[in-house]
Amino acid sequence: MYAVIKTGGKQYKVSEGDLVKVEKLAGAVGDTIELGEVLMVGGEEVRIGTPLLQGAKVKAQIVEQDKDKKILVFKMRRRKNQRKLNGHRQPITRLKITGIEA
Repeated sequence: MYAVIKTGGKQYKVSEGDLVKVEKLAGAVGDTIELGEVLMVGGEEVRIGTPLLQGAKVKAQIVEQDKDKKILVFKMRRRKNQRKLNGHRQPITRLKITGIEA
């Protein structure tokens, strides 16, 4: 059984036991959270929401609160000797999917 969930403005296809890297969610390491924005549940029978499935939930456990890899942002104006370099590390949460309720 698998589900398509929406969190942090992105969609993820998850199954039970998967490790997923998502945008930062509130909670400490070891906490269990419920993701209620389920768009689709598949398996033997596919159920698609319009846009969300009523009563469907995905349970997950927070494995890690971390930062993603560094992204370098470089701006330059040619012939003006103007350069700017910025770095950014997006905060992320790693989730382990423990259950899918349809």
